[in-house]
Amino acid sequence: MRRLLLSNDDGVHAPGLKALALALEGHSRLRVVAPDRDMSGASNSLTLTRPLALTAMDSGFYSVDGTPADCVYLGVNGVWDEKPDLVISGINHGGNLGDDVLYSGTVAAAMEGRNLGMAAIAISLCGQRHFETAGRVAASLVGAAENLSLPPRSLLNVNVPDLPWSEVRGFRVTRLGYRGPASQPIHIKDPRGRDRYWIAAVSENADDGPDTDFAAIEAGFVSITPLQTDLTRHETLNDVQGWLDGLSHA
Repeated sequence: MRRLLLSNDDGVHAPGLKALALALEGHSRLRVVAPDRDMSGASNSLTLTRPLALTAMDSGFYSVDGTPADCVYLGVNGVWDEKPDLVISGINHGGNLGDDVLYSGTVAAAMEGRNLGMAAIAISLCGQRHFETAGRVAASLVGAAENLSLPPRSLLNVNVPDLPWSEVRGFRVTRLGYRGPASQPIHIKDPRGRDRYWIAAVSENADDGPDTDFAAIEAGFVSITPLQTDLTRHETLNDVQGWLDGLSHA
C-alpha cells in the first residue's frame, strides 16, 4: 500500500483536506501534516526565525504552527522513520490557475515535496462546493501515479471544476495561462483612524487561450499542468550573455 503525505495551505481543519483524506484513506497509508491556520498565499516560505511545534490531533492529523512548506519538510524529513511515496497538497478552496502558482501555498507544499525527492501533486477545486468531485479526481490520479514518469524537479498542478462528478467533461493537459497586472490595493481606515490596505482580488485574465488551464476549467474539464521548479529562461541565456559581453567591452 502506498504511503501518502497530505498537506494544504487552508489549514488543518479545512473541509478540502478532510475530503482529500476521505477519498484516499481506503487506498493508501496516510500521514496528514498541515498548518494550524489558514496560510493561503504563503508560497514557498519556510520558518527560519523560531522552532516549529508539531501537534497530534484527535482526528489523527498533525498540525504545524508554520507554512505549508514547513509541514511537508517535517513530514518528509526526519520526524517519522518512513518517507512517503507521494506528496498530495490540497484540496485547495479555490483554483490555482495561471500565475496563482507563484503565490499558492498549495502548489508550494507540493513543490517542497518534489524538492525533497518525492513525486508530488497539487490539487485545487475552482470553487467551494463539490469537494467530493476533487477527491475522486485525486483518487484516480494517485491510482495511476506509478505509471507516470516526470523529469526531475517536476510536479503536477491539478485544477478541478466546481461541478458534480457526472458533469465533469474529462481531463485536459494544459499550460499555465496568466493574469493581467494586479489590481490596486484597497485602502481602509481601522477603528483608530489609521491607514490600512487589503490586497485586492485577482485581476482579469490576460492569456486564457484554448490550451490554458483557464480555458479547460471554463469548459468543464479537469486541468492538469506539469510544472517545473527550474525557473531559468533557457532560451534567453545567449541573449543575456551577449548583453553582458557588450557591457564588459564598453
